Amino acid sequence: MPAICRDCDAMVAGETCASCGSARVVRHAELLELAIGHVDCDAFYASVEKRDRPEWRDKPVIVGGGTRGVVATCCYVARLYGVRSAMPMFKARSLCPQAVIVRPDMAKYAEVSAKVRALMDELTPLVQPLSIDEAVLDLSGTATLHNAAPAVTLNRFARRIERELGITVSIGLAHNRMLAKLAAERGKPRGFSVLGREAAALLAPEPVGLLPGVGPAQMKRFAALGFTRVGQLASLGDRDASRLLGEEGPGWAALARGEDTRPVRPERESKSISAETTFAADFARLADLEPPLWLLCEKLGRRLRGANLAAAGVVLKLKTAKFVGRTRNQRLANPTQLPETLFEAAREMLRREADGTAFRLIGIGAAPLVPATQADRGDLADTVAVRRQARQDAIDRLRARFGASAVQRGRGLPKTPS
Repeated sequence: MPAICRDCDAMVAGETCASCGSARVVRHAELLELAIGHVDCDAFYASVEKRDRPEWRDKPVIVGGGTRGVVATCCYVARLYGVRSAMPMFKARSLCPQAVIVRPDMAKYAEVSAKVRALMDELTPLVQPLSIDEAVLDLSGTATLHNAAPAVTLNRFARRIERELGITVSIGLAHNRMLAKLAAERGKPRGFSVLGREAAALLAPEPVGLLPGVGPAQMKRFAALGFTRVGQLASLGDRDASRLLGEEGPGWAALARGEDTRPVRPERESKSISAETTFAADFARLADLEPPLWLLCEKLGRRLRGANLAAAGVVLKLKTAKFVGRTRNQRLANPTQLPETLFEAAREMLRREADGTAFRLIGIGAAPLVPATQADRGDLADTVAVRRQARQDAIDRLRARFGASAVQRGRGLPKTPS
């Protein structure tokens, strides 16, 4: 069975590498045949912070905001104490009071992410970023270019990331995207896992929630029909899958069998753009909720303009003091990038929700997204869009020249009690 040394790329016959003595060996019958790789940076934000502060190497590190925010990520030491991503910060602090708490530095993380992406682009043009810290690569046909099988190329890449950027990645190798991602999750951190023809048998006893796209609501739907394990879905033929699960049924059954026909696309299509904030104290009054909502609409507008996209709809997100989420959405008459238009739609939804409930978080999102060329054209029913666009362009120019605080809107200032 083919095996390579994780530390020197040598082919390995026994349990350890005869060339360097390393016991870090990856072995699989299809190791030198598979070409779809999933790369996932290990505890990305926390790893970057530990790289920059070597004295934190063996300490639990949590990246997150304040006592009322949530954990953005945490290192593997902190995870030993039960800390997890998206956990409320107060709970993370109680589980691991000795942890080093770091505020997120998104500019720094984006810079490191760009360097990781640049190194990926040297391997293949077929790189599809999935988030700031993970991507899927198709290395089919690159063996001649790199004088090595994709498995060896990815192994060299992982070591180069450690050597040049000071962080670690986990690799998943398979013949399709879904299995490559599942493989990457099996050996973290610094893992290299492979899933081949045996995947269907390995997946069969797993819960259906393991499959991509199966969230809590879909799991309940499956459970109501008696499907709780992947193998139960995998056993369905197309006719039975359609009869029981509707037109999406055959697709679910195929995924359960480890089949995934999605290609690796170099550019991922954005489905939504959003911004949110957690308050230092709970807010219930509409007058207290509107100023932060406006600031988020300004931030969302900047992100839309930066991505050359526009909002065809607006999504309002709220979280109560008891951590109960509320999500409301509204389609827009015309796509927009303008904060005023986003704010008007979001404020109407907010007014209906401001019923005396105390909220700890508010967010605003744009979905669906459309090209920027469709934004703020104005028509007979909307005669102010063009003027708003001209005003926003002037504000953007002033802020670019004199700083983000050069121009402020009054509605963004906190309201004083009357």
